[in-house]
Amino acid sequence: MKLFPSILLITAFSFAFTAERNHVRVRFGTPADTPPDSSRFTPMMLVQGLDEPMEMAILPNNDVLIVERKGGVRLYEASSKEVKTIAKFNVFSGIEDGLLGVAADPDFRTNHWVYFYYGVGGDRWVSQLVRYELQGDRLVEASKKVLLEVKTQRKYCCHSAGYLTFGPDGLLYLSTGDNTNAEEIEGHNPTDERPGRELSDDQASTANSNDLRGKILRIKPEPDGSYTIPDGNLFPKDGSKGRPEIYVMGVRNPFRVSVDPKTNYVYWGDVGPDSEVPSLEGVMNYDEINQARKPGFFGYPYFLGNNEGFPKYDFATKQEGPKQDPQRPVNNSPHNTGVKELPPAQPAMIWYGKQASKRFPLVGRGGASAMAGPVYYRDRFEGAKYRLPAYYDGKLFIFEWIRRWIMAVTLDKDGNYVGMEPFLSHLKPVAPIDMQFNQDGSIYLLAYGTNWFAKNTDAGLIRIEYAEGNRNPIADIQVDKVYGAAPLKVTLSAARSRDYDPGDALTFAWQIGNQKVSGKDVVHTFTKPGVYNVTLTAGDPQGGEGIATIQVKVGNTPPTVQLSTSANRTFYWDKGSLDYQVRITDPEDGTIDPARTAVSFTYLEHGNDLASALAGGSGAVVQHVQGEKLFKGSDCKACHAVETASIGPSLKAISNRYKGKTGAVDQLAQKVIKGGSGVWGTYQMSAHPDLPVQEAQEMVRYILSMSEQPVQLPLKGKLPLTDHEGKGNGGAYVLMASYRDKGALGIEPLTTSRHLVLRYPKLEMEDYDEGRVGVVIATANTGFVSYIRRLLPGGFVKFGQLDLTQVAHLRFRVRPQGEGGRLEVHLDSPQGPVVSSLDIPAGPVTEAADGWMDRAAPVKPTAGLHDLYFVFVNPDAGRKELFQLDWVMFER
Repeated sequence: MKLFPSILLITAFSFAFTAERNHVRVRFGTPADTPPDSSRFTPMMLVQGLDEPMEMAILPNNDVLIVERKGGVRLYEASSKEVKTIAKFNVFSGIEDGLLGVAADPDFRTNHWVYFYYGVGGDRWVSQLVRYELQGDRLVEASKKVLLEVKTQRKYCCHSAGYLTFGPDGLLYLSTGDNTNAEEIEGHNPTDERPGRELSDDQASTANSNDLRGKILRIKPEPDGSYTIPDGNLFPKDGSKGRPEIYVMGVRNPFRVSVDPKTNYVYWGDVGPDSEVPSLEGVMNYDEINQARKPGFFGYPYFLGNNEGFPKYDFATKQEGPKQDPQRPVNNSPHNTGVKELPPAQPAMIWYGKQASKRFPLVGRGGASAMAGPVYYRDRFEGAKYRLPAYYDGKLFIFEWIRRWIMAVTLDKDGNYVGMEPFLSHLKPVAPIDMQFNQDGSIYLLAYGTNWFAKNTDAGLIRIEYAEGNRNPIADIQVDKVYGAAPLKVTLSAARSRDYDPGDALTFAWQIGNQKVSGKDVVHTFTKPGVYNVTLTAGDPQGGEGIATIQVKVGNTPPTVQLSTSANRTFYWDKGSLDYQVRITDPEDGTIDPARTAVSFTYLEHGNDLASALAGGSGAVVQHVQGEKLFKGSDCKACHAVETASIGPSLKAISNRYKGKTGAVDQLAQKVIKGGSGVWGTYQMSAHPDLPVQEAQEMVRYILSMSEQPVQLPLKGKLPLTDHEGKGNGGAYVLMASYRDKGALGIEPLTTSRHLVLRYPKLEMEDYDEGRVGVVIATANTGFVSYIRRLLPGGFVKFGQLDLTQVAHLRFRVRPQGEGGRLEVHLDSPQGPVVSSLDIPAGPVTEAADGWMDRAAPVKPTAGLHDLYFVFVNPDAGRKELFQLDWVMFER
């Protein structure tokens, strides 16, 4: 799916910061040919919960202006670490339009000018570039100046772009999308020349020299609120051949733009089409990273990538014609109002489609939204506290929302592409939408959030600091609850904060709403409903700081769901049964709504790892947890939310449409793999040509399961455990109970789920959760798949959270090869109470496959879930092997 850049999004950052401890050589600087130690980059989440952030402007005092697509203007104040809304523009925010761009004037310290680009609300189909004066935290309404208007169409989606940035010479650059119907293209490029179809013809916009759409404009703002045309744009200043504001044309959706501060080269990411025209690498759907060393025409809609041409397609006859010559492109469309003979088409610097790229293999595969960030020069940050090492000098940074990466691109002395490498991959960026360097050398990333067209809790502002010498601490907030009714007592802890410099004692400062406190552990009571930001600043003795931010939402308590049984909570046996009772309470709802309650019971023939899958699941029908995991691990979630329409339809809407239709699984699986459009009428679905058919089918089954109505069980009952009989020993029973409340006091509805997973009562000993053993042997000679050997005195294996209710004996498959000894079963630690033991005799150590025997040991009556430690004991054996183990069976 494609959006603004057909981009967007980020779960901001997943702060799984992995230190490269072996790179200790990088301590007081990094040679130009040596990548820096990743532990020297400190990520800090400064702001969370933004509503579709689009661009930021970093001010001289380190405050940050952030624009939100629906019209909000937010100001992050660095001194107070607070964010506030300072304005709300009246914008048209349909399709991909809205408040899209913001930039501070290069002379902001003295003139306080800030520029915005947005779709004007109301009936006029125009977008405006405007200038305001910013005084403190106030936009002065009377200071508004309209510099430029761009005529648009609001009938069809897509592509607005709208990025603002200044070059080193004080010129202002504005990117505009092609604003053309991107859906009714019949697998080709949008060049529909039929009468009345100009809104579906990119030759009327991006390839039209008299139209400002599908361009990168370059102007010189003047003090009186007007602008002049600088020397060196693409067309003459008199407008005789085209709009003189145009610097670059022939682009589709130039969503993010940067200007090299030394060379004035312009870089941008251009989000590609969803055509089905064959190309040198799959089909012609390339996203591009472009470089303009001078004004030019960059090919679209006639060319993509390395000037690969689209065949001329006649939408009336459905016939393909010849491709154009990139050296002599001609726009003969009847919808064109500009020059017919266009400048030679310029190829992209980097390009890649949905499939894996042979030329640029690091970019990955799947959906795409390419964006270009800044070029870094170290000497521009002389004396800056956080400037990057010489290794990154002269590198261009590019990034991808859907594929979740940032790359550092190496260029030669002439600006030619040399290579790329991952940047900050240990931080796991999820869809950065803007990337800029601050004057102090730090990196700012703007995160759009998980769902399109929505306010996301993980949308925010991230600051990343690089440190040579002393490394900044990593602030980490642990909180016991983030939801609850007022008054809400919350325990906050900074105990997991860390510093990669040995011996640094950290200090901790908290800002909770308007209150400031200190200490590693803090207890705070929120007395009124609302959404509160909690900020932790971790400091070290050298003055280094790390920051983390979370949100606490007060006003709605998560439901309480209890699932009780007198039966065993871990295992099932033949001819058994499971009694259960579900108890649900919710203080805000009061009376529990049966329609918001779900109780289900399922047997799965293949139940391996089901408990871990359910622990992170969203309550999908349990047969489809594997499909849910595949979906969540793909780029599909960027375009599809579960319940609400995003850039694409909701999963529940898809499920309802295809409910009960024969062949729906195969049909939709092929659509996931091949892409397509036309069913939902708005956006093109990205192809996933490398996705195995089986995995695509699993994902589709998960989606279709959302319209399934599992048998709703009563809150209390007794269930027979007979479905497993005759089906092998790998299955599992799953009892699940959940309740979704109604929400309260402005806080969204919350869901609580509980489940029981009953497995076959035989555990292979080599599948232990934790242990201190010698080796695991896998061999076919013994008649068993695998077993564990070299079991030494004091060793153990642990299986977590098992229930011994109704268990009378443990039966072990053992082989007495070694000194022999006692196998003891302890509760909750290797030194815990012993509930069972088995003496195993000594035996000769041989290579023979025989000698295995079954031995049973009684179990003391034990209730509840416990970690079980199987401990190997023989105080006289020294460090000699005792015996070997294959499996254990829990018997009633």
